[in-house]
Amino acid sequence: MKLLRPAFLTLACLFAQPSLSNELPSLGDASSGIVSPEQEHLLGRAWLSLLRGQVKQLSDPQLKDYVESSVYRLAETSQLQDRRLEFVLLDSPQLNAFAAPGGIIGVNGGLFIHAQTEAEYASVMAHELAHLSQRHFARGLEAQQRMQLPMMAAMLAGVVAAAAGAGDAGIAAIVSTQAAAIQAQRRFSRQNEQEADRIGIVNLERAGYDPRAMPSMFGRLMRQYRYDQKPPEFLLTHPVSESRIADTTNRAEQYAQGGTQDSLRYQLMRARTQLKFESTPGVGAKRFRAMLDENPEMDAARYGLALAQMKAGQLADAANSLAPLLAKAPDDLTYNLAQVELDITANRLQHAQTRLQRLLQLYPGNYPVRQMHIDLLMERGETQQAERELDKLAEQRHRDPDIWYQVAEVRGLSGNIVGLHQARAEYFALVGDYDQAIEQLDLAKRRASNFQIGARIDARQKQLIEEKRMVEDMLR
Repeated sequence: MKLLRPAFLTLACLFAQPSLSNELPSLGDASSGIVSPEQEHLLGRAWLSLLRGQVKQLSDPQLKDYVESSVYRLAETSQLQDRRLEFVLLDSPQLNAFAAPGGIIGVNGGLFIHAQTEAEYASVMAHELAHLSQRHFARGLEAQQRMQLPMMAAMLAGVVAAAAGAGDAGIAAIVSTQAAAIQAQRRFSRQNEQEADRIGIVNLERAGYDPRAMPSMFGRLMRQYRYDQKPPEFLLTHPVSESRIADTTNRAEQYAQGGTQDSLRYQLMRARTQLKFESTPGVGAKRFRAMLDENPEMDAARYGLALAQMKAGQLADAANSLAPLLAKAPDDLTYNLAQVELDITANRLQHAQTRLQRLLQLYPGNYPVRQMHIDLLMERGETQQAERELDKLAEQRHRDPDIWYQVAEVRGLSGNIVGLHQARAEYFALVGDYDQAIEQLDLAKRRASNFQIGARIDARQKQLIEEKRMVEDMLR
């Protein structure tokens, strides 16, 4: 597959088979015999590496941290047994989210724009987790027992291309792979969507959210896009009908009133995302000012305004916008990180350092704080200390290509050329370019200063060669 685009059909629906039970299939059932959880895990990560290499992503640490923590919160009360989750946040303003085999969770930035409350956002993510917990991908293979794993991967590529906007080319790939199965897959997909809705509502309530958020969001989206010739991707891959809304409404109403509807943190992340997709900072500032004119107590709008002003270079105005927020919540992580960013931009590096030291004590181990600390160390020219901190962060987030990209950059600046090539190898492997990854380790071996380092590099190179072979076998 030469092209992958940002949004795509929920992969768990691809070969789905209907099930009326909320229970997971047993380890000895037919689906586990056809494709094991470990095969799903490997296939999902192979596919994710290809996606990462060809699709633009949002690298914002705060947004990534929010998605990860919010989904893990939902996973704690879900039926998901294998919680080796991996996340990708796509740089697309279109409304979409997806779950791929093996615990891959993807979110378009546009989900934050369209989901007006945290409960609405959580309803979408609970739905996607239900696809994973019920192993729709594997269970659906009972209806396709003659289809082997490479053919599954080829079908997967076709569905991705079609749902992402490749149009006729993607559809042709599906048809050429398994034309006779298309109608059955559509039927199974509808039934899987119903099951994911049902289980998602259960999980929403267990996680402390108002389950009524799911039918509320479905209904608003259907009304909003009823007459659009091209509705958002979410409605193309998750068709919403009156009967589906009625079914989710009836199920949600079985629960007592209550549950979380929204949170300030979600609205702050929503403001960050909205600003990313504005044409200019000035347009964003104008919109946030209008929101504040309507409601002067809307802290998320004031925060968005401060970010827009900072982005436009209006640093004094940004400081004035942040001041009342910090006065109201002096320990708030999001506000303090905005102030640190402002201080760095204004070259007040000592002020930024003092505030960051306090944040590191208040939020030890927090990814966005640690990343901001590394950024500050780079601004101060403390490259070796930045490299040490990045090495620690890479241990914690060893499958994050954004981290390895920065590790390579910092090692190059510090003169650690062997480490530079090793970090580049990890980055290229995570974005699916195994040839480049293997070549980088060749370069590292040539510069290795002793046998032990060379042996470790050689062992890692053999692992990547095997991973490359496995991916090629899957996608052949």
